[in-house]
Amino acid sequence: MSRSTRLAKRARRRRLSPHRLDELIEQAIVDAYGPAEQAVGFHATLEQELALPFDTIVLGVTVSVRKLDVTDRGEVVALCYRGRERSSIPLTSLALPEPPPTGWEWVEAYRRWARGGR
Repeated sequence: MSRSTRLAKRARRRRLSPHRLDELIEQAIVDAYGPAEQAVGFHATLEQELALPFDTIVLGVTVSVRKLDVTDRGEVVALCYRGRERSSIPLTSLALPEPPPTGWEWVEAYRRWARGGR
């Protein structure tokens, strides 16, 4: 089996149905009103459900995702470290490693919500 075939199969295994993503979104924002409160609800859920830290690749460099934060604009970001350097990367743009960390499905639900897919 070729490398591209293995990667394609792995990517298919990580897909969640739109219905399942909507269920996760509803759990994260159940008591939140408006986008700002919903972002905070997602942040709290991600902090509980996503296994941190994990390593991933950003611009060809391995970084360690140690924490999540919410910006003043209501965007959940990953705080990525490489040695003493720290960067905030929007969770909507962050590549997840293979295999993904426990709780990766919440990242996918957040991405759907952030795109307005619900």
